[in-house]
Amino acid sequence: MTDIARKAIGNPASWLLQSLRSAGHGTADAIDEMRSEEAARPRVRSLTMSDISHALRAGWEDFKSSRSDAMFLVFLYPLIGLAMVMTGFHLAVLPLLLPLIMGFAIVGPAAAIGLYEMSRRREQGAPAGWMSAFSVLRSPAFGAMFVLAFYLAALFVVWIVTAQAIYNATLGPVAPASLEAFARDVLTTRPGWVMMVSGFAVGAAFAYAALAVSIVSFPLLLDRHVGLPVAVATSLEVMRKNRLVCLTWGAMVGSALLIGSIPLFAGLIVVVPLLGHATWHFYRRAVA
Repeated sequence: MTDIARKAIGNPASWLLQSLRSAGHGTADAIDEMRSEEAARPRVRSLTMSDISHALRAGWEDFKSSRSDAMFLVFLYPLIGLAMVMTGFHLAVLPLLLPLIMGFAIVGPAAAIGLYEMSRRREQGAPAGWMSAFSVLRSPAFGAMFVLAFYLAALFVVWIVTAQAIYNATLGPVAPASLEAFARDVLTTRPGWVMMVSGFAVGAAFAYAALAVSIVSFPLLLDRHVGLPVAVATSLEVMRKNRLVCLTWGAMVGSALLIGSIPLFAGLIVVVPLLGHATWHFYRRAVA
């Protein structure tokens, strides 16, 4: 092996240590930035439905240019989905399977951080392989992104607990005897309909909260030296100024994730990177 190859490959432990050190410095910088009030809030643009189409087209181009890398990066998502299904059948938590799938929409913005970085680097003409996605660990905004990701994870947990409470109040608390029995109770009984309607309404409220605080927050933190309060405030302003477009975007993302989950979660291998790249370009259209 040549010296150049050794340097290119490097020592994995050493690389990980350097990344963690950089992340630590980035966390400290992010905390300092969060405490500062000097950062000016970015200017928010007015959006139209054509901006959604543009973001999807640009995201598709990013996906095509690094398809194998992006698919490798998100290959874990279908495996996680299958594990959830198997756990559901073995531990009798069938009523939570659909809420778990819907929960992808809540934590998805955090899970796609590496894809935002790939799109950012491609936009700059830099190499955008899957290894470049891990450069977010060295970003000065890593600490702020971690805090926001933790918020979304907490929101996801609260949603699952709420979904369980809705099931207990309607069809529960006894676990369904089988998948067929559960489907029959949901579709043909009044408590089943109450569960579906109330679950959808409450789930939509959780999804709206996640969308409002994260629709552009992660890309903005990655792209500019702003603190978490500024990033979240900008995201909320994008939602306030472009509510119909943002809700359409959120509905499209949720529908795509649901469709991608149907064929044994295999569709997520394409859906997740496409939406991740498209989100970066949606941010570019939304924030001047």
